[in-house]
Amino acid sequence: MARVKGGNVSKNRRRKVLKQAKGYFGSKHRLYKTAQEQLFHSGAYAFRDRRQNKRNFRKLWITRINAACRLNDISYSKFINGLDKAGITINRKMLSEIAINDAAGFTKLVNVAKDALNGKVTVKEEVKETKTETKKVESKKEDLTSKTLAELKTMAKEKGIKGYSTMKKDELLENLK
Repeated sequence: MARVKGGNVSKNRRRKVLKQAKGYFGSKHRLYKTAQEQLFHSGAYAFRDRRQNKRNFRKLWITRINAACRLNDISYSKFINGLDKAGITINRKMLSEIAINDAAGFTKLVNVAKDALNGKVTVKEEVKETKTETKKVESKKEDLTSKTLAELKTMAKEKGIKGYSTMKKDELLENLK
């Protein structure tokens, strides 16, 4: 039987690797074996550096925010803690952009953070108050669902709902709400 070398398939595969290795130094762009090895390493470096890039940008944003905070007489950590207590959620990238492009707006954010640190009424407390109010309303709704059909019909009669006697429980609940 004749030996099969692969011909065009192998040639195309090698050509593809050498095309990707274009621009590499020395034999890494000329020889298939070294080019393939360098491509494996390049892929690993690219994967690693995509993650490092995110870290580097976060460091840069934090440095910019810290510099702007120092101009407003507050440290970075106190500023972030104050924003958290105030219930303001802005990511570091946007805070950095605000610090660079809108100094007055950043000063307002610093004032909000300082107020929150001093214990003044914050957005977070207002959110908690509204949540408790909604829980009270929900508990009233749940009370209706736990009642029997006869109890719901008497409630509908007291409220003056017409045709309550022929309604099903779901219809009564909707009308009582």
